[in-house]
Amino acid sequence: MHFETKAVHAGRGIDPVTGAVTTPIHLSTTYERAEDGSYTDGYMYSRGDNPNRRSLESCMTALENGYGCVTYASGMAAISSLIEALPENMPKRIVMADDMYFGVRTMLMETDIGRRYDIVTVDMTNPGALKTVVESAPTGLIWMETPSNPQIKIIDIKAVTEIAKAAGAYTVIDNTAATPMLQQPLALGVDFSLHSVTKYIGGHSDLLLGAVIAKEDNEMLKNMRTWQHAKGAVPSSFDCWLALRGVQTLSARLTMQCSNAKKVVEFLDSHDKVESVLYPGLKSHPGHEIAARQMSDFGGLLSFKVKGGETEALKVANAVNIITQATSLGGTHTYIEHRASVEKELTKAPENLLRLSIGLENAEDLKQDLDQALNHTPGQ
Repeated sequence: MHFETKAVHAGRGIDPVTGAVTTPIHLSTTYERAEDGSYTDGYMYSRGDNPNRRSLESCMTALENGYGCVTYASGMAAISSLIEALPENMPKRIVMADDMYFGVRTMLMETDIGRRYDIVTVDMTNPGALKTVVESAPTGLIWMETPSNPQIKIIDIKAVTEIAKAAGAYTVIDNTAATPMLQQPLALGVDFSLHSVTKYIGGHSDLLLGAVIAKEDNEMLKNMRTWQHAKGAVPSSFDCWLALRGVQTLSARLTMQCSNAKKVVEFLDSHDKVESVLYPGLKSHPGHEIAARQMSDFGGLLSFKVKGGETEALKVANAVNIITQATSLGGTHTYIEHRASVEKELTKAPENLLRLSIGLENAEDLKQDLDQALNHTPGQ
């Protein structure tokens, strides 16, 4: 099946009891035993498994063309579980891209995970630098994020997987910004594709959920499934149902978001108050050729730098009317955020950078809103 068809049908079917086309929400926490003590339908207790969670995991596996999927109560739960699933016989050294989701950086600094693992960061847009770092000491896991958040860096996925394979390390990619629709990392050799389902897949800013899809069966996948059940960071039935509802329109939403993003990028790139635009669809972007090779389109996430530094950038963020100043991305609304002020002393984002997550509004309205904010002409 093509991607769009999988998004509508994978993991779901007509309800055999009622004939309902929409998957029912199963809220029961426990299930009846048969006379012999078995569970005829395979469900015992909802922390271990649930029909809605099983449907979502089947759907996500199909969308990434993977072997299996494990879902969690949030993207951060998925990230921490994946790190901790590294087998005991593997080196506890993890090499990560230098521009990563801020939540990962804070987790490493504020929890025991950062103390129990040797975390090394490197500019993965430079495969030579990555190779040097990986070869300098035994490495268990290489962590990619492309396109990255918020600096929109592009990593050559195949080049990284080749380095990892030679070193005997697992690879994982945070595929949240690209989604399975725009980027198929497992086909490029990545072992695990990770998503904050909260973002584009859910698509409506109304659920919290994370997912990891494995390319093949291995010890890490087994560990993640054990951790999911034993540690209990499982998503609710309702959030799984919302994610399945959202994914059905992923193709339609993201197609429009990509189209809108290109129009907004073209506008910003020619604006006299904008220093530069970070978007892989621009031929001037240093990762454009790589992105064009490994992505089917360039996504709905971009950043731009405002002339005049932090003060001017904050003025723009505070002056928008249609666009919403808010954290997160991938929803129907267009969001703008000054990342440096959010991340404070831990930030690696330039002080004049604003991140834009393009939504489903008309692109002309978005351009006019940005223009009045950049020119400080409210109401025009």
